[in-house]
Amino acid sequence: MYPFTALITCLAVLLYLFTSIQVTRARKTYGVKLPATSGHPDFERVFRVQMNTLEWMPIFLPSLWLFAIYLGDAGAAALGLVWIIGRILYMVGYMRAVEKRGPGFAIQGLSCIILWLGAFGAIISNLIHL
Repeated sequence: MYPFTALITCLAVLLYLFTSIQVTRARKTYGVKLPATSGHPDFERVFRVQMNTLEWMPIFLPSLWLFAIYLGDAGAAALGLVWIIGRILYMVGYMRAVEKRGPGFAIQGLSCIILWLGAFGAIISNLIHL
């Protein structure tokens, strides 16, 4: 069982759901009708936060779970929480101005790299020691 990793997974999905709701609200606020994905610059930043989060989910989630399986639930969850915090900082920064998205992006990117490298290294190590 991996209860901490499962909790982080639920929180990551909740964060993505929140970004989706923000896009819906921004569409109404800035008058951007479906299926348009551009228009007002403030809408476009909100939309990019959602899309960038979606783009990172297939990198983050498998890395998170493989890390949990091969290296431990608590460590995976801790790094997953750092990823979520990074995504929130990215969202807040990007919604203010494009130039302010960097720190959050770096935090979430680094945590994802650590998750992937840890999982990959542990898998290789297990294969070598079969």
